[in-house]
This record gives sequence, C-alpha cells and structure tokens, in this order.
Amino acid sequence: MINGILAAEEKLASCVAKAVRTYPRQITAAIASLLLFAGGGAFAVASLPDASDLPVMQVLEAVTPHPIDDQTEALESFNYTLFRSDQTRASDTAEALLRRLGIADDAAAAFVRGNAAARSALLSRPGRTVTAEASQDSRLERLSARFIPDGEGGLQRVTVERVGPAFTVKTESETLTTSSRLASGIIRSSFFAATDAANIPDAVASQLADIFSGDVDFRSLQKGDRFAVVYESFDAEGQVLRTGRVLAAEFESGGKTHQAMWFQEAGQKGSYYRPSGESLRKAFLTSPVQYSRISSGFAMRMHPIMNDWRQHKGIDFAAASGTAVRSVGDGVVEFAGRQSGYGNIVIINHRNNQSTAYAHLSRIDVREGQSVNQGQFIGAVGATGWATGPHLHFEFRVNGEFRDPTTIAQQDGGTPISANARLAFARAAKSVKSELAAASTVLQASAN
Repeated sequence: MINGILAAEEKLASCVAKAVRTYPRQITAAIASLLLFAGGGAFAVASLPDASDLPVMQVLEAVTPHPIDDQTEALESFNYTLFRSDQTRASDTAEALLRRLGIADDAAAAFVRGNAAARSALLSRPGRTVTAEASQDSRLERLSARFIPDGEGGLQRVTVERVGPAFTVKTESETLTTSSRLASGIIRSSFFAATDAANIPDAVASQLADIFSGDVDFRSLQKGDRFAVVYESFDAEGQVLRTGRVLAAEFESGGKTHQAMWFQEAGQKGSYYRPSGESLRKAFLTSPVQYSRISSGFAMRMHPIMNDWRQHKGIDFAAASGTAVRSVGDGVVEFAGRQSGYGNIVIINHRNNQSTAYAHLSRIDVREGQSVNQGQFIGAVGATGWATGPHLHFEFRVNGEFRDPTTIAQQDGGTPISANARLAFARAAKSVKSELAAASTVLQASAN
C-alpha cells in the first residue's frame, strides 16, 4: 500500500511540474491573486480597537528602599578622580588657577606659589595647557602643564603631584618632530580673515605680513588676491604644538606676483630673498606686537591722564596684558627698568643713531647691555606707568628726536646672495618654486 501512495505522489508531482512548464504566466497570476486576497484578510483580522475602549488597570506595589546609611556608606567607599583642563591666564594667581580647575586646596596653592619650577610654569605664562586631577573632596592629586619654553626648544611638562601629605614637582622634556606644511588662501574681505579661513596660524600670518611689507599694501588688498606659504611645524604626541619659520611664500596682488624664500649662508644669519637673490630683509619690522592694531597714532591729541593737548610722541598698539613684545630690529639694550610715566620700559639702540622704546610693559625679559635680534621677545604688554589700560606705547627716535614709527619699516637692511653661495641658492630656489606650485594647486582645487 505504501508503494502505491508513493507512486501516486510521484505522478502528482510530475503533473504539477508539467503544468508549470506549460502555463507559467497563468499559474503566477493565480498565486499573486491568492496572496493579495490573503493579505486583505490579514488586514481585516489585524484591525485594532480604539484605545479609549480598552480597559484600564492600576497596579500598586509597595517598594522598600535600601537604608540611607547603607547607601551613604557605599558612596563613601567609592573613590573617584575628577579631571579638568584649562588654559593659564596672564592674571592668574595660584588660587585663581586652582579654583578655575575645581580645586579647593590651600596647601596645593601654597606649594605652587613657593616652588620656583611650578611658579614659573604656571603663573604669568598665558596660554599654557594645564590638566588637573582632583579627589572627591576637591583636593589636588596631580597638576600638569605642557608647554614650549619661550617658544623655543622641545616640549616640557611640569607635573605637581601629591605624595602623602606633601607635594613634589617633576620636569620632563621631549624632542619635537619638525615637518613642513603647505597652505594657501584667497582674499575675500581681509588678509587675516583669509588666513583664518585657510587654517593658517596667526604666527605664520604675521610673518607673511612682515616678509611682504615692502611689496604689498595689506591695508588695501583686493578681492581675489592670492597667497601660498610653506612653513615649519613642530609636533609632539601626535599634536601640532607650535609653528616655526616661514620657509617660502608667494603673494599675488594687484596683478603682480611676489615670491620669498628663507636662505642661510654658512656662517651668516639667515634671511628672506627673492628667487633672483635680492634680499627682502628690512632694517626694522613693521610692528613690535604681532596681530595687533594701532589705537593711537603719532599726532597731537588730548592726553588721557594729563587732560591737555599735546604731541603723542609714539604710537599705541592695542593688545591684551601679557601679549609678547618683540624688538623691531637688531640692537643693544640701552635701558631696561622703570621710568616715571612710561612705567616698565625697554630702550634699544640700533644702527645709525636710531633707537626704539617699548613702554607700559607688564614684564621685562632683557637686561641692559644685552644684544637682541630682530623679532626677539623682550617683554610683555601691560598697563604700568601712566596708562589707562593695557597697551604698548612704541617710540622711534633718531639722534634723540622723536619720529613717526610708521616710517620705520621703509629702511632696507639686507645684503644680496654672495657669489660663493649662488649655486646652493639656485638649487634651493628651484625646490621652493615646486613647493609653492604645489601649495597653489591646493588652492585651485579647493576653489573649484
């Protein structure tokens, strides 16, 4: 009997297969209709009643919480550490810095004030990254500052750490990795807006303004003017910690293209040159304060403190307290100290009986008789002496007579490439042109 059933199944399967081969379209349509009607039935079965018709059930259940003492004991036995980071400020005291980091620890503040290494790393040094670790009762466990001292050398890390009831301080150094970076931009409103849009650091933008100060009028740039730059970058722990010197640059303005490159002959100070070998170095920089503006010019004015009409013998640069001040030219420090209404002032003698003065400083970083180089930091902006607020008062004197400081950058101060260095310079210039072309290509690609 089983054999008969199997034979019948085989015959039925054979008939079905033959029907599918003979009438494929008709069978497919029949199956689709069956599924469609089945779906309609499913929708009819799955229709939901109105929610307002559903019964409402309320369930009440008593819950017994854990005793408060047990919860408090559990929290007290749980040890945790709080982490917070911030930037140091020029006005920081030990208490103010720690309070901003969420730390209330008189012993820690006293240690920072009293320890020379901690005080030097953390106080009166704006812009340094500080990370603090605090206990649950807001006591300091560890305080770490990472920085590059005076913008030179390798990375330094100063760490203040609690060891029992006391504190220790440790200083570590790490070598920075040097690399070159390419960047380019186009003027749409202003030069510094264009460098910001191109993610070019302010220090690099300021160098570009110094390099091309004799070729380009940065106060009257036109929309569509272009620039490209190759500059040094110093990295550590996978992060860019600071930028260095501009190695090459190009500026296209008013239909003219200006190029510059850094080159250093053996035994001589490096400088910027045109690809032809002509020096671009000026005797003086245009400004003693980077990325600042003139708030009061060399002219007659009402004195803000004496309240009388008199000649303003210099120009004032608006800048925040603690902003670095640099020497505009090579020279020797004639005076570094305090003078009446000038407050803290540095006076530097230059060539040809010329001198410059930097007044109202919050800090002086040079001493009398010291030789300084163009661009070297000599102090910081402040409000000492007769000053109504933080700014730098800058003077330019020739044979003791006051001159308009805005004319200072017009003097040439460099020499052309010597015959002995011509071959090496030509090779460097060829490489520079390739790098600037690559930077310009990046600009064109981003513009498209």
